[in-house]
Amino acid sequence: MNKKLLAVAVAGVLAAPAAALAQSSVTISGLFKISVGNYKLGGTSAARVGNTSETRMTDDSSRIVFNVVEDLGGGLSAIGQVDWRIGLDNGTDGAAGGGPTGNVHVGLNSKSWGQIRIGRQDLHYFNTESNLPGKADLKATAFTVLSTLNNGNCVSGAACAQVAIANNSRTPNVVWYRTPNWGGFDVILAYSFNPTAAQEADIGAVARKGRGWHLQPNLRGSNYQIGYSYLSAKADALAAPDQRGDRLYGSYDWGGFHIGLAWDKSKLTAAATGAVTNRRTAWSLPIEYKTGPHNIYFHYTKARDDKQTAVQDGARMTAIAYAYDLSKRTSLATTYASIRNDAGGGYNLFAVTSGAIGTGGTVGVLAGEDPRLWSVTLRHVF
Repeated sequence: MNKKLLAVAVAGVLAAPAAALAQSSVTISGLFKISVGNYKLGGTSAARVGNTSETRMTDDSSRIVFNVVEDLGGGLSAIGQVDWRIGLDNGTDGAAGGGPTGNVHVGLNSKSWGQIRIGRQDLHYFNTESNLPGKADLKATAFTVLSTLNNGNCVSGAACAQVAIANNSRTPNVVWYRTPNWGGFDVILAYSFNPTAAQEADIGAVARKGRGWHLQPNLRGSNYQIGYSYLSAKADALAAPDQRGDRLYGSYDWGGFHIGLAWDKSKLTAAATGAVTNRRTAWSLPIEYKTGPHNIYFHYTKARDDKQTAVQDGARMTAIAYAYDLSKRTSLATTYASIRNDAGGGYNLFAVTSGAIGTGGTVGVLAGEDPRLWSVTLRHVF
């Protein structure tokens, strides 16, 4: 073949994908965030065997996010997202070694009637009253207490099983709808075909069919936010308890201060009998102050004693953090956080208990033990 013709043919082949991609806009963003700290268990019982502290490096939810938008005309666009989590501490693919563990979806967006997403989404804890997880150590957020529940009567010195409310945020198999913004007010409505498992398993099964509902109205102004979140989730398996969550939250900005408040009520019901096994309320007060490159955070969170259990299983969490902005994209932070568990309480720092964030390994807290964390976090956003 003539060299000129060959060059034209090769150029045409290489240009074809570019022409196709030109119809869509692809945005790549994300963050790299890692912490080095010391984790220690206090108030240990005779049942604790081995070391009670460790110095650890932990990825703090680093991610690469791909967003795709295609203009369909008339104010309608097609959208898609892949939130790919990576482990900076040991190079794993995904927080648990499994790929895109963040929000992933495909959907449609309209200026007139809102946005619909189909995939895996944050539910119940989507809008937050605090900014601490963004720059400081994510494991120190009050979310660790609000989103977990001691499942049953925990005996002092023994392992205490816990249930993650709303999967500690992201729920699979979701159809998610958000209304247009009406003067700062919008509503999120979501349904999950199976809120606790990767896929449905209804055909041929003798257990019931799982499902999940979520409703979240939210009002946001220039310096305030207030909202309510409702969650109802049932697994396919009868062994997993039914979940009910109610959450009120809000925040107010004044000068350099950001003051938030959250009230959280969670209930577990035995799927096989319908009996309520757990009923607990918790509240959190985050106070933040920003001046120039300086960011100061203080959180106090209290989980009250479970009304359905025989033991005292509440907890109190205190977190203090300071973050310095090296630039608009890079910050360095130091964090201290501690949880004081009652004799039957088994609350732990987020991700240390479940491995949901980072790849530093999990540490199980025995009932009555008190976890504590010192850490330094480096974060870069792109």
